[in-house]
Amino acid sequence: MASSVNKWLKWSSLALLLLSAFGFSKIEPSAVQTEIASHPLYISVTEMEYNPKEQALEISCKVFTDDLEKGLAKANDAKVDMYNPKDKALLEKQIADYIRKHFQIKADGKPLSLEYVGHELEEQSTWSYYQVSKLTSAPKKIEVHSAIFYELYDKQINILHMSSGGTRKSTKLDYPATEAVFEF
Repeated sequence: MASSVNKWLKWSSLALLLLSAFGFSKIEPSAVQTEIASHPLYISVTEMEYNPKEQALEISCKVFTDDLEKGLAKANDAKVDMYNPKDKALLEKQIADYIRKHFQIKADGKPLSLEYVGHELEEQSTWSYYQVSKLTSAPKKIEVHSAIFYELYDKQINILHMSSGGTRKSTKLDYPATEAVFEF
């Protein structure tokens, strides 16, 4: 999983570079108050990679932290502070539940259950990590349902990347599209 994390971190740097081109500036967590000013781009980036050594599908999802706070608050009918959570275990459960509800995946026609690994804050973004263990062979077909933040924004864009066997495929889902298929 370490090699996948390194790739995710490389993508993170590229994504931040692209986001800075759209006028985003760095925001230190200590400077974040109860609400961050709205940003002009509503986007999530999800990386999926089959790791044959671990026999696992590794998944990372990067979103703007303020959007995640809004999504969690709406889903749980309570204010959420990602930078200073009152109950870290509850926050972990809320993140896992939110993503599992809005992001489902099938491999070769079989629904997969996402195992939540954890999350980390990165400036104004949040990475959350998942895996699906015990996949003894690389899936030939991955079907994804992604509606992350669709309940919040009608301009939401969800970018999906899938890597398997050295091949990487990508697609973009613009609201209201929710379905993507990757075939290898």
